[in-house]
Amino acid sequence: MKQGPSRVIGAIAVVALAAGGGYWLGMRGERAGEPAAQTPANAGAKPERRLLYYRNPMGLADTSPVPKKDPMGMDYIAVYEGGGEGGAEGAANQITISTEKIQKLGVRTEAASLRALDRTVRASGRVEPDERRIHAIAPRFEGYIERLYVNVTGQVVSKGQPLFEVYSPELVSAQREYAIAAQGVEAMKDAGSEAQSAMRQLAESSLMRLRNWDISEAQVKALAKSGEAKRTLTFRSPVSGIVTEKKAVQGMRFMPGESLFQVTDLASVWIVADVFEQDIGLVKTGATARVTINAYPDKVFEGRITYVYPSLEAATRTVPVRVELANPGYLLKPAMFAQVELPVGGTAPVLTVPDSAVIDSGTRRIVLVQLEQGRFAPREVRLGARSNGYVEVLEGVAAGELVVVAANFLIDAESNLRAAIGGMGDGSAPQTDSVALAKRSAGHQAEGTVDAVDASTGVLMITHGPVKTLQWPSMTMEFKLANDALLKGLKPGAAVAFEFVERQPGEWVITGIKPMPGQPAPATVDPHAGH
Repeated sequence: MKQGPSRVIGAIAVVALAAGGGYWLGMRGERAGEPAAQTPANAGAKPERRLLYYRNPMGLADTSPVPKKDPMGMDYIAVYEGGGEGGAEGAANQITISTEKIQKLGVRTEAASLRALDRTVRASGRVEPDERRIHAIAPRFEGYIERLYVNVTGQVVSKGQPLFEVYSPELVSAQREYAIAAQGVEAMKDAGSEAQSAMRQLAESSLMRLRNWDISEAQVKALAKSGEAKRTLTFRSPVSGIVTEKKAVQGMRFMPGESLFQVTDLASVWIVADVFEQDIGLVKTGATARVTINAYPDKVFEGRITYVYPSLEAATRTVPVRVELANPGYLLKPAMFAQVELPVGGTAPVLTVPDSAVIDSGTRRIVLVQLEQGRFAPREVRLGARSNGYVEVLEGVAAGELVVVAANFLIDAESNLRAAIGGMGDGSAPQTDSVALAKRSAGHQAEGTVDAVDASTGVLMITHGPVKTLQWPSMTMEFKLANDALLKGLKPGAAVAFEFVERQPGEWVITGIKPMPGQPAPATVDPHAGH
């Protein structure tokens, strides 16, 4: 459809008028000292950072003006003007590992999750008799042992069972005095009140003397009835139990207060557990404890915590805790060793990660969080209680985040951990403990010749050249392999280039190995050879 000339001319005039008006308003604002208005798009835009260079991810003195990879296949890290790195927020604190290396190292992750930590304090203990159930039989007069009814330690006795029979001239004299006084009371019924009162007091005094010597009421009544003093006196067991101490020997003389027998009721015993100082604050009286004894591995005894001792053993830094429990069948013998479990955990769920996820440098505790496939970030965490392979995380990780629980040290070795952990601070030099941790987990490279291969243990004997990063000369030494897949293509005599880390002091582990350029690929070693 064609438009008339008048319509076209009118549209051009409107555009020109709008442009002229906008120019006039802009000039007017500038003359008035006001800045020109920005568009909404420009208002929200961030200033673009200028790329300076790309640095080596292992912290080596090597930079590049263009993106590249290091010999281990790791991307160089972009460095921007103003100190930023990585091209994305927080990338300076991240660790990047190729997917191939992740599979080779056996990296495994697990989500931080809420769980109830049923924490249990474990302690060693010993069986001890209940001190309130120990009874000593000690006569309160001088005498001689005429006869022993129980003559061995460890014998089981019942309450009231005869233990031994004694003769005492002093006891015979006291019995005669009481018998004469009792007969006098009976004979002076018709006498005056004063005489009866005096004789009655004499009889009561003689009776009190016998009772103070622990003469039983049955024996006193028999004496009063017959009026005849017995030459010997029989001592009986006050409780049912076991004779745990016997000093009495037939015919021996004993002195007042000397303990001749000790009978212990072992129907209930104590377990005295030595709880370490750091755990004693969690132990509460009244809680249930589980006790196991080596002699009965299939049995679990349950008792109750009745007392936490107020003293600390300085040599062992432990506090004794008393557990009381029943002892049916006398299975628990005094002085037996026991393993005690004291449940002290709460029921409320807390955020936890596996113990293996935590890298502890001594002063800082760090976990590696997987941001995406092949990209990890170290996080400093604050930990709480531990139980059954899990540890409570108070700060540093959110629920659902994936943390590395296997091959942590290998990730450390394959990454610039020192730079990554150093970036967690204020941007200055890394902390001393971070440097030490990174130094231990740093990767090293060497070239050498395989002298021997032990497929069963995953150990190689290699003669290698100098290692500059460790200031090592050429030598022959053993290396362990990080996994069985590295055995492929290895045989004695092969010239190889390899990467290794120090997993523990003195334990060197190969994380990557390949034939030297120009060397033919050797035949695969049978991992079952030598079996």
